[in-house]
Amino acid sequence: MGLTQHKFDDISYEVEQAAGIITITRPDRYNAFRSQTVDEMITAFNLAWSDARVRAVILTGAGEKAFCTGGDVRQRAETGDYGPSELGRFRIGELHKLMRDIPKPVIAAVNGVAVGGGHVLQVLCDVSIASETARFGQAGPKVGSFDAGFGSAYLARVVGEKKAREIWFWCRIYSAQEALDMKLVNKVVPGDQLMTEAMQWVSEVAALSPTAIRFLKQSFNADTDHQAGFSNMAMTALDMFAVSPEGMEGANAFAEKRPADFAPHVNWH
Repeated sequence: MGLTQHKFDDISYEVEQAAGIITITRPDRYNAFRSQTVDEMITAFNLAWSDARVRAVILTGAGEKAFCTGGDVRQRAETGDYGPSELGRFRIGELHKLMRDIPKPVIAAVNGVAVGGGHVLQVLCDVSIASETARFGQAGPKVGSFDAGFGSAYLARVVGEKKAREIWFWCRIYSAQEALDMKLVNKVVPGDQLMTEAMQWVSEVAALSPTAIRFLKQSFNADTDHQAGFSNMAMTALDMFAVSPEGMEGANAFAEKRPADFAPHVNWH
């Protein structure tokens, strides 16, 4: 089976010129990911890593509404988890690490809403290009979830401590222009130019020394690699919190389209 012939259900992966293009293809769920989606993305990133033709990876979502809205909260409300997976575990932390470790630039082509865990994915990309209609934000505290690893600590390196705390504590949604102003993304373009722009960025970096790019990416990552330890602990804590009464209240409220009632879970002791 060739590098680009792998069968996927939740994503698509193709090589075009020097780009490995990974597209989350669950538009009916606003490109939210379940365990299978994460497994497939890990496979695709590994394929891109191993393919000498690929000089950069573009991560995007199917359709015009959503880039990715994070973990599939409806799935979590239905089954208490993110569904079956290849190895029996939800490997989102491994995906985050892989996106950092792949020695090629990862470009987010943000075609729509990037919230929650989907926002974390675009934050972890080396650069982000956004459609004018893209929207950004975190939603974890609304739905009984959080990312106390790269999704918060690295975000603070990108936009600064004050703004990162605002993004997480208030769960506001920001426009593409606001994202550009806070340096959360690198460029904003009209929606019909998004992939053309992303491919242009791939073309430009493909003309440069791949070994120099590899060293540079590893050097940039070295400054924040210590956050991986916090990320591991955060994912362990999230596994337990997600199935707690408080965590499930957030998921159930989202699935039932009602405000969550977190008042019974206030405990500062």
